[in-house]
Amino acid sequence: MNEVSLIRVFVRDSVGGGTHAVDAVGGNPVPLVADARGMSARAMQDVAAAYGHESAFILPGDHGCDWRLRFFVPQHEMEMCGHATVGALWALRQWGRWNTPTARIRTESGVVVVRWDAVREQVWISQPAVRTRSLLPSACARVAAQLRLPAGSYPTVNAATSRVKTLVALPSVAMLHGLRPDFTTMEALCTAIDSTGLYPYAMGEPLANGTALVHARQFPRASGYPEDAATGIAAAALWGYLAHAGLLARTGGSVASIAVWQGDTMGSPSEILVAPRYSEAGEPDGCWLSGNVAWSNA
Repeated sequence: MNEVSLIRVFVRDSVGGGTHAVDAVGGNPVPLVADARGMSARAMQDVAAAYGHESAFILPGDHGCDWRLRFFVPQHEMEMCGHATVGALWALRQWGRWNTPTARIRTESGVVVVRWDAVREQVWISQPAVRTRSLLPSACARVAAQLRLPAGSYPTVNAATSRVKTLVALPSVAMLHGLRPDFTTMEALCTAIDSTGLYPYAMGEPLANGTALVHARQFPRASGYPEDAATGIAAAALWGYLAHAGLLARTGGSVASIAVWQGDTMGSPSEILVAPRYSEAGEPDGCWLSGNVAWSNA
């Protein structure tokens, strides 16, 4: 009981746009406890602190859900963690504990619907419709200064499907990769603008399979580390914002899916897939989030 397994989530396909040939050193690590019954919140946070990563803890389901998940970073508990949810359900599949096409997971931010993609051998999790809030010009200027951006105008907005992230549109991938933020005051800034992290991004060239590509980086408010290799809920918020703003192409009436590449400057390349989700009545219903997962050697 309470044994920790290590996996890597959103591991990037080594050739781009495929499904199986992945780079085992990429993605975002998840320390995962398969049976967290009996663990206190303090014990869970200690696991996250010991490993230095977002950690997931699987508990028995309740209220009509198959499982309950809790998430911790070294400094606190999180209501929701996209890549840890994808990783936990993928591991449950590998262990033979999840054999149905779909599942329901309870998190502190609400119920997450999960489906298994047998063709890609991937987990897809639901996220609700995005919520956005414009920032005052003075707040946008503070964000730009925090990222040490050159003088200019950078569209900046708070967006969330669960936790709030501050999206910052940059004109080039080179500028994105060249960012050297001021980490000493990151927590104070994010608290002031009611955000859990800054998420600058830049549009890239489409992948070989035609999927729209976005490059991104994530600087969390107070997780216990300065940068994140893959941030699922930020990618979901980004897709929701781009779709709502009409910045994504439509095919056959559906908004385009995107691939978000993150972690390159950290030496841990990741790929997060985000696709539109529709209700049984055919109405837009948030998005689906997915990516490759692999057992970790470190």
